[in-house]
Amino acid sequence: MAKATEQQKTAGQGTVLPRHIAIIMDGNGRWAQKRGLPRTAGHAAGAETFRRIARYCRDLGVEYLTVYAFSTENWKRSAQEVSAIMGLLKKYLEEAIEKMRRENVRIRVLGDTSVLSPDIRALIARVEAIDETLTTHTQANLCVNYGGRDEIVRAVRAWESDPAHGELTENELSKYLYTAGMPDPDLVIRPSGEQRISNFLLWQSAYAEFYFTDTLWPDFTEKDMDAAILAYRSRDRRYGGVKK
Repeated sequence: MAKATEQQKTAGQGTVLPRHIAIIMDGNGRWAQKRGLPRTAGHAAGAETFRRIARYCRDLGVEYLTVYAFSTENWKRSAQEVSAIMGLLKKYLEEAIEKMRRENVRIRVLGDTSVLSPDIRALIARVEAIDETLTTHTQANLCVNYGGRDEIVRAVRAWESDPAHGELTENELSKYLYTAGMPDPDLVIRPSGEQRISNFLLWQSAYAEFYFTDTLWPDFTEKDMDAAILAYRSRDRRYGGVKK
């Protein structure tokens, strides 16, 4: 892990960091529009912000970072915009194959990847193969063609079709979610001024703390992450009225 800066020490001192932070990467289009640029430029800037924030979370010691990269509803966008987003995903995966061992960060893609292009599916398979060889405690999850409702429906169908399934309980169904084996997110961050969950991690965020900011995702910085973590630290987390 890189030597912590004073900024990192402030964000992490005095309490346990969130093990799992989830982010709805919102505001790319508006960021581009404010600058008179095409929406695709906003997505490119947002992709670079993700790279930077993922490295920062690694250096802080956050174990899981899950980001909403492309939803099941995003296919309704223009063909040009969808193509640009998929191009950025492909570029990121290609870079990840070269850097995962060096940066020691696991990468997982969560969602229905069956509809993605063959070249992207092949890259995902290569990334997952590298993932199995790493010993790091830091994992970045990219939610691609992901929808919270769709995930729950798929989990129920997978449970039904599994001859070895147990009695249907919350813990049992969790084994069939994309996030099986991971802790639920402690903190969900929504940039861009919107205050809704947008079909993201519906099951997993049942007891997450939410943090909303007006900052557009491409402008989101390490200081914004610090502010979100400090807000999280200040809250009295309770589960059904019982303090954790």
